[in-house]
Amino acid sequence: MSQSGGSTDMTLAFELSALQELAKPGTAFAGARQWTEYVGVVSDEPTYVVTNFTRKRRIRQDFFSGPKGREESLESVKRQFDTERHVFVGTSEEDRQLAEDVGWEYLPLEEAAAKADWDLAADQDDDETEEEPVRDDWP
Repeated sequence: MSQSGGSTDMTLAFELSALQELAKPGTAFAGARQWTEYVGVVSDEPTYVVTNFTRKRRIRQDFFSGPKGREESLESVKRQFDTERHVFVGTSEEDRQLAEDVGWEYLPLEEAAAKADWDLAADQDDDETEEEPVRDDWP
């Protein structure tokens, strides 16, 4: 998932729980923008939970689940964003099954983190998991 190699004609969706397991989710999200066309968050959590999490970290989403469930959201995103690949980053077997059900590629968070050089919160000291609010593309 690095910038070298592979197509950037991709839509990437993070399950909220996957973002929450990253040491610096805002930084990871901003980095993903460099090698994807569209990036967003899907979750079964209420909209305000996703909005609060992303606003606090200055994450600008191209899409999010809103009041829809994850399955409906992923189907809608796939129709709306016509890219070569649709990749769903998740944390569970349920996430994998969901991705398969809606025709998305599934990428486990640990594998995505290793490929993109993202740090997992569980691997960091508490002092290192503070999110940096700095964004290159933030207005």
